[in-house]
Amino acid sequence: MVKIKVNKNDDFIKSVNITGHTMFDDYGKDIVCASVSSIVITTVNAILRIDSNSITYNEDPFCIEVVSFNEVVNELLENMVSLLKELEQDYPKNIRFL
Repeated sequence: MVKIKVNKNDDFIKSVNITGHTMFDDYGKDIVCASVSSIVITTVNAILRIDSNSITYNEDPFCIEVVSFNEVVNELLENMVSLLKELEQDYPKNIRFL
């Protein structure tokens, strides 16, 4: 199961931690894992294109840390969280927010 933890400071997302594997299917065939990866990687890439100094991230375990708070970065992260929550509704056995 993929576990997602979102840490906020007031109304801004401070960090997002994602651990585990969805276990929906075999590696390389897991559409749920691919969806999570696509949502997260697309968001990280968009943020880095806008402001390469606004976040840091690690891939194992996956963690996004906000370095400089701004509305645009926060909106992109909120959108990412919203998309992941929609995926969680469709696959509750494979994704869980903590």
